[in-house]
Amino acid sequence: MIRVILVGYMGSGKTTIGRALAKELGVPFYDLDWYIESRMRKKIPQIFEERGEEGFRKIEHNMLREVAEFEDVVISCGGGTPCFFDNMDYLNQQGDTVYLKASPEVLYSHLKMGRIERPLIKGKEKEELLQFIGEQLGKRDEYYNKAKHVLNVDTLDNYDKIKISVQKVKELLKNEKMDN
Repeated sequence: MIRVILVGYMGSGKTTIGRALAKELGVPFYDLDWYIESRMRKKIPQIFEERGEEGFRKIEHNMLREVAEFEDVVISCGGGTPCFFDNMDYLNQQGDTVYLKASPEVLYSHLKMGRIERPLIKGKEKEELLQFIGEQLGKRDEYYNKAKHVLNVDTLDNYDKIKISVQKVKELLKNEKMDN
C-alpha cells in the first residue's frame, strides 16, 4: 500500500509535487483543501470567514481523518494542518510523511506568483509578508520537522526541477523501505 503525505508551508509545492508524484506512482492525488471545499461546497476563504480559523481547523481535522484512511494515495495537506490537534502524529501513523522545506524568500516568491487567495496572507505587502512567513515558519517548523522525511525544495522553480523533486521523494521512500 502507498500512502504518501506531503506537509510544509503554503507555497512550498505540495500540490505541484503531489500531483506529479501521484501520476508517477499511478495512484490518486488528494489535496486536503480541495477535498474540504468539495465536501463543504464552499471555498476555504469562505469557511474561514464564516467560522473563523478555529472552526476551519476543526473541519480540517475531521476531513483529514477521512482522507488519511484512503489507500494507495498521495495527499497534500494545508500548510497549517500538521500544527493543530494531534494531526502530525496521526499523519506519521498513517503513512510516509514528507516535509517540503523552503526558505521564507522562496516561499514568498512562490506565493506572490500564485493566483490562489490565501486567507492568512491576504493584503500583506512584501516586507510584511516576508516577516509573517518567517514568524510562521518559526512556529510551524517543530511540527513539520516531525515528518519522516525532509526534502529541501528551495530550487523548485521550473518543470524539470519538479520532476527532480518527485524522484528525490521516491528515493527517500525507497530508502526507508530498505531500512525497515
